[in-house]
Amino acid sequence: MIQFPSFWTQHLFQESLPKNQFDLTSELKALFHQYFGGNPIIAFAPGRINLIGEHTDYQEGFVFPAAVQFGIWTGVQKNKLPFCRLYSMDFGEEFTFDWKSFSPKKGHWSTYVMGFLAQLKQAGYPFEGFDMVIGGNIPLGAGLSSSAALSVSIGTALSQLFGLKLNPLSISKYAQNSEHQFAGVNCGIMDPYASAFGKKNHALLLDCRSNQHQEIPIDLSEYSLLLVNSNVKHSLADSAYNQRRAACEESVQLLRAHFPYFQTLRDLKNENLNEVEKLLPSSLFPKAKHVITECERVQLAANYLKQGDLKAFGKLMNESHRSLSRDYEVSCPELDFLAQKAWEFPGVLGARMMGGGFGGCTINLIRKSQIKHFQDRIGSEYLASFNRQAIFISVEISSGTHIVLGLD
Repeated sequence: MIQFPSFWTQHLFQESLPKNQFDLTSELKALFHQYFGGNPIIAFAPGRINLIGEHTDYQEGFVFPAAVQFGIWTGVQKNKLPFCRLYSMDFGEEFTFDWKSFSPKKGHWSTYVMGFLAQLKQAGYPFEGFDMVIGGNIPLGAGLSSSAALSVSIGTALSQLFGLKLNPLSISKYAQNSEHQFAGVNCGIMDPYASAFGKKNHALLLDCRSNQHQEIPIDLSEYSLLLVNSNVKHSLADSAYNQRRAACEESVQLLRAHFPYFQTLRDLKNENLNEVEKLLPSSLFPKAKHVITECERVQLAANYLKQGDLKAFGKLMNESHRSLSRDYEVSCPELDFLAQKAWEFPGVLGARMMGGGFGGCTINLIRKSQIKHFQDRIGSEYLASFNRQAIFISVEISSGTHIVLGLD
């Protein structure tokens, strides 16, 4: 689970609603020329959604992410100087550092650039000074993993600039390590992996043990994916996440002696639940149950979507939310309200909370013709119940990181 540094979620994008889904390439190129001169290489990396599979990654389980149309653009060129010059379009701020000697700047956007560069230097890649401009259009607070998109975009741009020929898995791992070591974020592999490997109209059935995936085609036909941002984040999220993770680890220790070849909860199946319940204390069993059943839901979801069975997939979304709310206890009144109201709404096949929990978004599979009516009704009912505006964001399953503008 990614826990974003507060400075990033507060300041990266100044708008609560997403910007128009425009391509920032031309704007970034113009700003680059204004600040540094020249014509940069420009890379794009997307944010991501997770269709199903929450709190399974740290038990080496299965997740089901997909890249979306929102993302981060990074423009770069060599500058033949002993330092790197950066400009953030979203902060309207410049920053310079010596590329041979630097350290994290706590609470600053430049840390993501220095963090990725540090990974590449440690791996022995040669470097020189460069100029960089960064901009993006990922909606604020929507849980679309803008930090992962940022790191992957930076890595893709630097790989192209210096001829490093990094593959998507290497970029994903360097991005993850960068967040661990420089940003202080103990994130999993899913977010950068989805940003790096995403494929248009496909989701990734990702095995978090092997770091390998299957591309599952997604044909939503007359349906669409709609996020509903609760516009809330409860303060207990960080401590609760650590408690849930510890509970899973304790369960593994208690179960290890009873199941041959058992490594993590992902190795157990629904058929093992009765035995697991007998072996674990009542305080631990529901948490283990969620991980075990969620891993199976992910596998079923991939099969249903291969078959084009959206109704069956939608039911799995509903089951996932109930499990996250009742067994794993990472939901909150606002998310439960939004999920329940969606289940009652004609034209919604499935809805569930998405992400770490205690706030953020629900993801809804809804008939396109019903979206306007859904927004009007759910928006007004949510405002009346919580005195808070819900934000609606339509997402499209899009391609992963790529170079959008090369050298002339």
